[in-house]
Amino acid sequence: MQVGRLTFVPAADAAELVAAPVRGHLRDGLWVSAIDPDLADTAAFCDHYGVGLDVSANCVVVEARRADRTWHAACLVLADTRADVNGVVRKHLGARKISFAAMDTAVSLTGMEYGGITPVGLPPDWPILIDDNVIGKDRVIIGSGIRASKLLAGTDVLAGLPNSEVLSIVKTE
Repeated sequence: MQVGRLTFVPAADAAELVAAPVRGHLRDGLWVSAIDPDLADTAAFCDHYGVGLDVSANCVVVEARRADRTWHAACLVLADTRADVNGVVRKHLGARKISFAAMDTAVSLTGMEYGGITPVGLPPDWPILIDDNVIGKDRVIIGSGIRASKLLAGTDVLAGLPNSEVLSIVKTE
């Protein structure tokens, strides 16, 4: 399958192109393509490979706190939008305080590379909040758990991930 200047193959046929935590979750509706890891960051990736920001999605890890409890969640939004972390996400998770997880925390808890974190293969108890604009697409390009590849995911697969919830989490100005 071709998107921009990338050719994607079924991810189950190229499991070596994804992070170890992702491998056990490969199925129909997920494709993978190798990329230059120096171009994994969204803007550089989209520009170099001819992929629109509106078909690329970013997964961010947040750290929520309430009293003495701390927990993590993931938010998936289109690359041309931003998650309303301090408003919608904080309230939805029932947190008093919320912030983006520190890089070393996100990497150690997910087993994935920073800049390649994906909702596929996250710890099973993490909420995965998916913006409804993502689900409005047929497929989106997301991280693969490593910086050297990207997944092309059917949005039905994303909506079917354990603990996933579809809601409007985009920040509006």
